[in-house]
Amino acid sequence: MNKVSFNIINPSRFPFFYGYVVMVMGTLGVWASLPGQTVGVSIFTDPGKEAVGLSRDQFSTAYMIGTLMSSFFISAAGRWFDRYGARIVAAASALVLAASLLLASIAHKLTAGIESLFSFNHWVIPFVVMVLLFFMFRFSGQGVLTMSSRNMVMKWFERYRGRVNAFSALSISLGFSIAPVILDRLITTFQWDGAWRVMGFSLLLMTILIILTFRDNPEKYGLIPDGRKAKKGSKAIESKPLRSFEPKEAFQTRAFWMYALMLSFNSFFITGFTFHVISIFETSGYARSEAVAIFIPIAVVSVAISLIFNFISDWIRLKVLLYIMIGGGLLASLGMGMISSTTGVYLIVAGQGIMGGMFSVLNAVTWPRLFGRKYIGTISGKAMAMIVFASALAPVLFSLSHTRLGNYEYIAIPSVLFVIFVALASIKANNPRLPA
Repeated sequence: MNKVSFNIINPSRFPFFYGYVVMVMGTLGVWASLPGQTVGVSIFTDPGKEAVGLSRDQFSTAYMIGTLMSSFFISAAGRWFDRYGARIVAAASALVLAASLLLASIAHKLTAGIESLFSFNHWVIPFVVMVLLFFMFRFSGQGVLTMSSRNMVMKWFERYRGRVNAFSALSISLGFSIAPVILDRLITTFQWDGAWRVMGFSLLLMTILIILTFRDNPEKYGLIPDGRKAKKGSKAIESKPLRSFEPKEAFQTRAFWMYALMLSFNSFFITGFTFHVISIFETSGYARSEAVAIFIPIAVVSVAISLIFNFISDWIRLKVLLYIMIGGGLLASLGMGMISSTTGVYLIVAGQGIMGGMFSVLNAVTWPRLFGRKYIGTISGKAMAMIVFASALAPVLFSLSHTRLGNYEYIAIPSVLFVIFVALASIKANNPRLPA
């Protein structure tokens, strides 16, 4: 029996370098992960919790537990990426995300059915249902689909990696920034459950597009990264071939842990701040409108930083970029400690903008630059697991700072200390593939 092939598109016969198709489709893949991202879930909080009969605290706790659970499996997904490739892993994750959205659209019916089956009417049942759904959302969306789409793009480029990531990062930033408006329109038009169904069926279409267009290494099709060889005398960091590190080797380097910890801190700080932003500002003497408005200047700084440093990252050593991000983290942490003053707000804007912009640079270019393309799934998967884990802890720790210590500003103390630790420990976090 002939083996069924889905290779309708042959990259080697494409009229131009297929890496640019990969760039566009990889960006679409990250966009498709939106239902599993915090920005895609948060707008469903109020209608979702009311439909299944959970309080805000119960619904938020279910989200936290589901996110924590997903962080323990993302490393395995990275290994799947290396073994089975971007197309299979991304398609499978899109399919799981579609299924979880369709199930979430009938969560209230599932809950009622289970309660009727066991003659047990208690908040634990909808709580467990939502934990499982959030696990599927976060694992397949924020974790696997995002990771596989981004890694695929990074495998098709080396010298142009930063410039390609500039396009992708800007597109993703703009897409995610308008997402709340689009999702709100969907909920208004189709109700909360109909909105989830629309996204679920859209993900099924995306699964087909992934199967048709996603491709792994360019070498498999007789092509080379960037579409052409480097010119003599090129100043790009990766103008010469460098070996790929085994995952075990990578995890033994200081560089892996310092970059992963700083990326995780960004996720922790921004998630905690965003989750409680209204309360943070109101308890510091600001109006609700001022709390919401702060995201505009943060986004402006973030996009500007992302564009500039993505474009020039091909010629700059990673450690320079890391210390710029560390500087942003220090500014944001100090600003949190002075949030009740105008100076503190400016520091928050500058710090979060710098951190967010540098995150889009380092989260994409770091792992292939430090350790090569061969095991990028396993290596970046472990880092992604740390990032997701940090994001799950943030809302609770920020909340404890407020409820137990009486002020959100106290979270600045461990934040500043952590950033200083990373700054000192990163002094020797050199690229293991380059001379120190």
